[in-house]
Amino acid sequence: MRTYPNKCSMKYPKTSTPDASHPSHQHDESHPNAPMPITAAGVWADAPEVAPNATKFAKLPALFISHGAPTLAIEQSSTTSALARIGQNLPKPRAILIMSAHWQSSKLEISSNPQPKTWHDFSGFSPELYELQYPAAGHPVLAESLAQQLTARGITCSVNPVRASDHGVWAPLRHLYPEADIPIVQLSLPRHYDSVACYQLGAQLAQLRNEQILIIGSGNITHNLSAMRWQSDSIDQAAKDFKLWLLQQLKTDIPTALDWQQYPNYKNIHPSDEHLLPLFFALGTGQRVSVVHQSMAHHSLGMDIYRFD
Repeated sequence: MRTYPNKCSMKYPKTSTPDASHPSHQHDESHPNAPMPITAAGVWADAPEVAPNATKFAKLPALFISHGAPTLAIEQSSTTSALARIGQNLPKPRAILIMSAHWQSSKLEISSNPQPKTWHDFSGFSPELYELQYPAAGHPVLAESLAQQLTARGITCSVNPVRASDHGVWAPLRHLYPEADIPIVQLSLPRHYDSVACYQLGAQLAQLRNEQILIIGSGNITHNLSAMRWQSDSIDQAAKDFKLWLLQQLKTDIPTALDWQQYPNYKNIHPSDEHLLPLFFALGTGQRVSVVHQSMAHHSLGMDIYRFD
């Protein structure tokens, strides 16, 4: 249970950082032993065969969404307006594949719950927030297919048939797709994953963008709860400087972005890394970044939304 305003005793777990090679995700036809891209072929009756250059469906971007505090779900702000515009302007996805900062696990898990409950995984807010429901269905067949394909590539993972949707999933999606009519498959964030591991996982799943599956990383571009000033209009300049620096690296120097912990005093911006790592998952699926929205909330929470193509 995550505690928010005026409850700043949260203990941040130390995340281990595995060794990782330089990421590479393009299917290279000159190397016949290279695995074919992970695909949703067979999940839907009208899905294409394995199709790295599929044109049957509209190719969707990937998104990184800063979901802020749980109150995002009931707010009307520049952030929620940006989310609504995205949902209105993109072709409607066949499914959403989302990694939330709020599902950390010992190994990679994929939610196969056919009807995930709306989990109010926080405390200290108004009763209105706890009454909200986001009844989007899951997609067990897609989850099982992805788990099998990842396992075949040597990536340890399993399906989780009971996982509920945490607020990192339903709070932003409530504005993005308010009808809750798109199936959701959630990925966990393994505690031993670093930025490169998340990038490589995204790269493994990049083909799904060609099959009208919307890939989302849900976290926060800056996230230090102890620096929050609830409902304040002031801006934490250190947090703003960090997100501007990181955005510049995403645009010009991805290896430096992946090495984000070189940033001076980064622990003042991200005391733990789980809210930033979903950014690198989204980045792995498409390296051309564009800014959909930029703002700050509650003094220290960067609320940026990025698109990756």
